[in-house]
Amino acid sequence: MMGVMGAEETTATTSTTARPTEPGGGPANGTRAWTTRLFVVGMLLAAVNLRPAITSLGALLEEVRDGLGMSGSVAGLLTSVPPLCFAAFGVMTPRLARRFGPPAVVCAGMVAITAGLLIRPYVGGTIGFLAGSALALMGIAVSNVLMPVIVKRWFPDRVGSMTGLYSMALSVGTSIAAAVTVPVTDALGGGWQSGLAVWAGLAAVAVLPWLPLARDRGQAAAPVAEARARADRQPPALRITRSRTAWALAVFFGLQAAAAYITMGWMAQIFRDAGVPAGTAGLLLAVTMVMGVPLAFVIPRVATRLPRQGPIVIALGVCGLAGYAGLWAAPAGGAWAWALLLGVSNCAFPLALTMVGMRSRTGAGVVQLSAFAQSVGYLISIPGPLLVGVLYQHSGGWGLPIALMAGLMIPQMAVGVLAGRDRTVEDEAAAAG
Repeated sequence: MMGVMGAEETTATTSTTARPTEPGGGPANGTRAWTTRLFVVGMLLAAVNLRPAITSLGALLEEVRDGLGMSGSVAGLLTSVPPLCFAAFGVMTPRLARRFGPPAVVCAGMVAITAGLLIRPYVGGTIGFLAGSALALMGIAVSNVLMPVIVKRWFPDRVGSMTGLYSMALSVGTSIAAAVTVPVTDALGGGWQSGLAVWAGLAAVAVLPWLPLARDRGQAAAPVAEARARADRQPPALRITRSRTAWALAVFFGLQAAAAYITMGWMAQIFRDAGVPAGTAGLLLAVTMVMGVPLAFVIPRVATRLPRQGPIVIALGVCGLAGYAGLWAAPAGGAWAWALLLGVSNCAFPLALTMVGMRSRTGAGVVQLSAFAQSVGYLISIPGPLLVGVLYQHSGGWGLPIALMAGLMIPQMAVGVLAGRDRTVEDEAAAAG
C-alpha cells in the first residue's frame, strides 16, 4: 500500500523521486518523519472511530427501543440525530481550527467521542441517551470536517492515497461495529448498555496519537509551513455560497449521507422484520459497510485521475437502485446480494471527500468547502432517517420507506454529476463576484 502511495507521489511531482520528502516537500529528518507517521496513525485511529457510535446502535436498535420505550417515530428521530449534530457542530469547526489548530480540535473530538459513548447507555431515559449520543457525535462532526483539511495540508501530494487510506479505516470501523456488537453484547451478558459502552475503549485509544500533535502545533506544522503559506494566498473573503459547484457538492453530500444513515440505522431492522436472525442481520449490515474497505481506497485514486467524476457517481447510483429494488422484492431471499450492492452504493462518501479536495485550489478553500458541504449536506440529510421511521410506523411495512430510499438516489446522481465537473470553487466565486 505504501508503495502505491509512493507511485502516486512520483506521478504528482518529479522532485519526490530525488530524495525522501515530507508532506510539504522538504527533506526528511527524524523529527519530521516521526511527526508524519504520527499523523498517519492518528488519522487511521480517528477514522476507525467515526462510525461505531452509529452502527453499533443500528445493530441493537430494537433492544434500545424496547429498553427506553421508544416508538417508531422516536426511533426515527434517534437515527436523525447524527446528521443533525454533524450539521450543527460542523459549521463551528473552521473557527475552532483557526484558533486551536486542526490537531488540537481532532484530539478534543476523540475525547468527546470517548465520553459520549461511555455515558449514553447509563444516564437513563431517552433524553439522556440522546444527550450522550450528541456529545459523541459532536466529536465525530469536527473530525469529519477536518480530515480532508489535514490530508490537503499535511499530505498535499498524496490527496487521493491518503483520502483512500482514511476512508478504508472508516469503513473498517463501521463494519466491525456492525458485525460484532451483537456477539459482544451476548458475551457481556446480553445487556444492550454494555454492548454500546464497549466502543468507548476503542475511542480512548484514538486520543493518544493526537496528544503530542495537539501540544506542539509549531512542530506539526513545520514540514508544511511554506507549502501552506503558498496554498493559502487567496482573496481574503471567499464567498463559497456563490459557487454552483459548492452547492452541488453540498447537496450530493447530503443525499449520500441520508442514504448512509438510513442504511446504518434501519437496514438491520429491515432484515430482522423479514425473518433474518438478529446476528445475521448484523453481519449483513457489516457486509454493506465492509464493501467500503477496498473501494474506499480505489475510488479516490481513480477519481483523482479523472477530470470529471460523473461516471463514478452514475455507477454507484445504479448499484444503489438495484440494491433497493432487491430489498423491496425479496429482502430475505437475496439478502447478501442486496447488502453487497448497497455497500458499493455507500462508497459515495469517500468520493464526496475526494471531490472536496479536488474542487478547491487552496488550503483555506478546502476548509471552507469542507465545512460548507458537510454542514449544509448534513442538514439536508436530517429528514431522511426520520421519514423512514414515520413511514414504517404508519404504513406497517417497508414498501414506502424503501421507495423513498430509491427515489432519493435519482437527485443524488444528478447533483453528483454537477459536483464532479472540472472546476474550482475559488474560480466560480470570483466569477460570480
